[in-house]
This record gives sequence, structure tokens and C-alpha cells, in this order.
Amino acid sequence: MIRLGIIEDDEHIRTALLNFFKEQQGFSCLLAAGSVEDFMSQWTDNTYLDVVLSDIGLPGESGIKGISRIKKRAPKCQVIMLTVYDDAKRVFQALCNGASGYLLKQTPLQKIKESVISLCDGGAPMSPGIARLVVEYFNPRVTPDPKEKLTPREEQVVSAIEEGLTNKEVALRLDIAVETVKYHIKNIYQKLEVNSRHALISRKFK
Repeated sequence: MIRLGIIEDDEHIRTALLNFFKEQQGFSCLLAAGSVEDFMSQWTDNTYLDVVLSDIGLPGESGIKGISRIKKRAPKCQVIMLTVYDDAKRVFQALCNGASGYLLKQTPLQKIKESVISLCDGGAPMSPGIARLVVEYFNPRVTPDPKEKLTPREEQVVSAIEEGLTNKEVALRLDIAVETVKYHIKNIYQKLEVNSRHALISRKFK
């Protein structure tokens, strides 16, 4: 039997969750309230909860702050945030405060039930969009180095310019015509999105 608690200030949503879980085998919804404060005041010493579904945007204390109060009261009780907020800041605030899952309110009731079961089986349920945020946070997209666009010859020209060589000196070093050096420099400027030698050299020290 999974003993469930609900913190949700929207009465329609709270009632829908209550009615749904009352009809589900293996679930017992023992406590429901519209705020963290009301929830904690109604939580008696002989009430044992396995999972709490909690909103974030609540009157009074936020659902995120409520996580620590719940965990302090019952360390083994797990919390799933059920909220409209899908921004990375709130997601990670909730997870860092001890939430074990994070679902968006548009999640179908059956999926919420499956998520609670998954949590009790050792999972960490998250809505697909939230899971994507977490993955992107720990695996940020690497911006390719513009220098990777340069040809080997263009890289030689850049290195020479960074050393302070003039076009004529670059031409002598690479044994090419000055006009060819100018041609390479024009392409380099376009690829690296700069418009002067100073800007090109400055990139190296950013």
C-alpha cells in the first residue's frame, strides 16, 4: 500500500487527485491540504506517508521550501513536485532541496500514478521536458571553435598574424604571394567574424 499526501492550492486539481487515487488499488490518500502550513499542521504523529505530491506555487511557504520540512518530519518520505513551472531554475531548486521527481500538471492522472509507483520502485520520475532540461544541464552543447573552420594554410596565416608579422612577412614565411596572403586574410575574417588584425589577435586572449 502506497500512503500518499497531496499539497495543492487549486481545489479542483486537489479534488481530482484525491478522487482518482481513492479509486486506485494499492493507494491510500491519507492527507491533502492547500498549503505547506496546513499540510504540516494536519500531519499527526501516527500518520505515515510514503510519497507527497506537492505544487510549487502555493500560498504562504513555497512547495520547494516545504520539501525540507517534509524530509525533516519523515526522512523516508519522498516528494514529487507536480507543478506548472518548467524552468530550469525551479527544477534544480526542487531537486537540490530533496525532491525525488518532477512532473508537470498537464501529466495525465494515469501517468502520475505510474510515476508514483516508479518512484517507490527506486525510479526518479520526470516529465519528458523536465528530463531534457536535466540532460542538457549535465551535457551542455559545446559551441564549436570557429578556428575549426579554417584550412591548414589559413591557420598558418593566423599564427603569423598573431606573431605580429606584416602581409609581406607572412608571404615570405609561407613562400606565397602577398595577394594570396590578402585573399586568405579576407576568408579568415569572414570565418572568424572579425574585421581587423586587432580583432583577430584579441580573440586569442578572450
